[in-house]
Amino acid sequence: MQKLFEAAGYEVAEKISEADVVVVNTCTVTAVSSQKSRQMIRRAAGKNCVLAVVGCYAQSEPDEISKIDGVDVIIGTKDRLRIVELVEAAIKSREKIFQVGSVDDIREFEELPHSPHRTRAFLKIEDGCNNFCAYCIIPYVRGRVRSRSLESIRAECLTLKAAGYKEIVLTGIHIGAYGRDLSGKISLVDAIKTVLDAANPLRLRLGSIESAEMTDELIDLLKNDGRICNHVHLPLQSGSDEILRAMRRPYTTEKFSELTARLIREVPEISIGTDLIVGFPGETEENFSETLKFIEEQPFSKIHVFPYSARAGTLAATLPNQIPPQIKKSRASQALEISRAKAESFSKRLIGKTVEIIAETSVGGFVDGLTKNYVRVYVPDENIQLGEVVKVKIERLHKDGVLGVRS
Repeated sequence: MQKLFEAAGYEVAEKISEADVVVVNTCTVTAVSSQKSRQMIRRAAGKNCVLAVVGCYAQSEPDEISKIDGVDVIIGTKDRLRIVELVEAAIKSREKIFQVGSVDDIREFEELPHSPHRTRAFLKIEDGCNNFCAYCIIPYVRGRVRSRSLESIRAECLTLKAAGYKEIVLTGIHIGAYGRDLSGKISLVDAIKTVLDAANPLRLRLGSIESAEMTDELIDLLKNDGRICNHVHLPLQSGSDEILRAMRRPYTTEKFSELTARLIREVPEISIGTDLIVGFPGETEENFSETLKFIEEQPFSKIHVFPYSARAGTLAATLPNQIPPQIKKSRASQALEISRAKAESFSKRLIGKTVEIIAETSVGGFVDGLTKNYVRVYVPDENIQLGEVVKVKIERLHKDGVLGVRS
């Protein structure tokens, strides 16, 4: 959306107080993200600017947003390409623009222009989800799976290659479902091969993928093509089969464990991240103990832990035996302890080794970047340029990763 405004002649303001137009792009995946979205809207309201609220929270709660004084434009998740047109209509008419329609009939991928990152290009190839897990609001605010065409992916990759990007990250709501809405037998593997062929990046990193969608062909690519980062994020959500069934997740702990064991066996030095929801309705102490035992046994390098958040309109929000907040908080704390220990253990394996990073940021005399298997590396800034490929000899743990010296 920023690129759309720039194409129309607007410039990015450094501060809200300097802006003629403010766009708040919202999230609603959890109660916390909705709260943060509301806080940001209120922060921007009344700043003598046109305020546009866009995205998932706008899609799910447009009436609540409309009650906030100072909001001029409300757009859901299906008309973001019209952001400039709608903002300018509000400026001209001096009336509130309300553009939130049903997402049920969206069938085409919305091709927004790419917004450059410092060193990594985030290439969105898919939107929407068909899974309707019991706890998740996303299908209701983003609609069904829509895949970007291979031709469009190829064209974007040629642009990214010309711009000199060394790493491309494939993103989407449900990238493992890529191609299901396209004609022909097209899958995520086809999208990956298209990117590798057209952009030939030094690195290709994959976004979150459901374990049930890690096919033999995809694992073979991970194993045999050195350009694909040896890092996967496989959402688990629970280590209890009873809770997985209640969540409507399409796998068992046994199947999940078989996959992680295979990945560790076949892909050298792979890191496996995951998501975990604690305090799902009906989760007993026994269920939670099963989850702690399971995640302790799994070869995770990082666990994102979320206390269950009831989302209106989802099945889980109507279930009995909702878990009290203090119990969810306690369970999240216990799971996070395991996450911290696993992250530290994985990072320690790099001490004494020489790794390669792409310099991303420079703060306080240090440059940092990620290894291929997603460990944050810090190195003293010796006139290192952002985007530069740097070899680093790892010496010790540091902050959220490791510290080393240029090799």
